[in-house]
Amino acid sequence: MGVPADRRYLKSHEWHRLEGDFVTIGITKFAADELTDITYVSLPAVGKQVTAGQTFGEIESVKATSDLYSGVTGVVAEINGKLNDSPELVNNDSFAGGWMIRVKAADPAQINSLMTAQQYEAQLGA
Repeated sequence: MGVPADRRYLKSHEWHRLEGDFVTIGITKFAADELTDITYVSLPAVGKQVTAGQTFGEIESVKATSDLYSGVTGVVAEINGKLNDSPELVNNDSFAGGWMIRVKAADPAQINSLMTAQQYEAQLGA
């Protein structure tokens, strides 16, 4: 399926990539494909606190609206502003250009409790 091994995953299909004390979060290609044509992404403001296991935003498509979840606790350091004008980036490039937020993690080791790529693929039945 091509799930990058350099990230950790939530059952709700968000990916998390650790870079120093920062965690970049997006949704997987599987989730983007399930949603079909993404029309809008609602993201938190820079400086907003996010909590592991809690929602940080929403993603809307022609098919459904879904909550976005964080697997780590921290403060939003950056959002992908390109998604305001081009939400389809999530469909076209979910693991790179379609990233959503970067969080300054309160405890970067928290990412280790998330699923590995192998565990995520197993969940999908791959």
